[in-house]
Amino acid sequence: MTTAGRSDRLVMRWLQIGIVMTIFQIALGGITRLTGSGLSITEWEVITGVLPPLNHEEWVAAFEAYRKTPQYQLLNYDFQLPDFQFIFFWEWFHRLWARLIGLVFAVGFIWLLLGKHFKKSMVTPLLILFVLGGLQGAIGWIMVQSGLTGDAVYVKPTRLALHFVFALGLLCYTWWFTLQLQYDNAAKMNHRGFHRWVLILLGVMLIQLAFGALMAGHKAATAASTWPTINGEWFPFSLQNLQLKDFVENPILIHFVHRSLAYFLLIAIVAFSFRLGQTNLPPAVRQMRWLPVGVVLIQVLLGISSLLTSKGIVPGKWGGFEWTAQLHQLTGMVLLLVMVKLLYLIRPVRS
Repeated sequence: MTTAGRSDRLVMRWLQIGIVMTIFQIALGGITRLTGSGLSITEWEVITGVLPPLNHEEWVAAFEAYRKTPQYQLLNYDFQLPDFQFIFFWEWFHRLWARLIGLVFAVGFIWLLLGKHFKKSMVTPLLILFVLGGLQGAIGWIMVQSGLTGDAVYVKPTRLALHFVFALGLLCYTWWFTLQLQYDNAAKMNHRGFHRWVLILLGVMLIQLAFGALMAGHKAATAASTWPTINGEWFPFSLQNLQLKDFVENPILIHFVHRSLAYFLLIAIVAFSFRLGQTNLPPAVRQMRWLPVGVVLIQVLLGISSLLTSKGIVPGKWGGFEWTAQLHQLTGMVLLLVMVKLLYLIRPVRS
């Protein structure tokens, strides 16, 4: 293996570790949301926040700070210290893992830079990745702050959606960089139509994922825990005389849009994969031909299961709904990464 080939492999492995850690971090974010833990830590202590309370007095002080929040006063007023410690753990672990991701990227970047394993063209995009990672942390804190004042018992759904979509953007950015190191031009195919098709699917998917975050933020699954209709209606009668703000505030409208986009994506991805199969494909694309169909089918089934199991939600308990909702989110990420890989492998025809 040449020195350049070894360097590319080292950089790729470093980025792959970051991708796995980021996926786990997004999963931790889902657990934090489902357990209602996101507002348990009321301060953003970048350095000192690495350690949790280490003795009873520190735990009591942290609990007293939480007791001043609207969430405690309006929702969790019956919490005792053990209840608080449970939700504190998940938010602390979520923040700790974010710090570990930053550490892995920083240490790896310095080691690879000193070892001259980077091509010059890599350095600037990777520095941008660090800036975006820091910005994501700031967005996370802004999101948390939205639930610490007034009468809010949860973070604002729009800020939750922004935090989630931005995390997915970082994930895809890193994934694209990895694909550049893994596949050369010989593995790609030229097809303007398929390239445009994948772009459209990705655009719809990003909107769909944002509405999924709005669903989570508004606890909208419980607003219509029926399927295939929405509370007995194919088109909810209440969705009349809508205003623009309803698209981010009305749980039934968010429900309707999220379901409709899911059906569109299912049909469009099946049609795309079928048409792709009628074309002479390079091996890398041929191996992925039916993968989007399998993932989107699982995604839809998990979405339906999440709706139906939302009837059995028990506050403070992890049950069927929480499992299916978490898997639904993770499968959505997998589908996004699959489509990003196809976008990379299917490029538009160059004149």
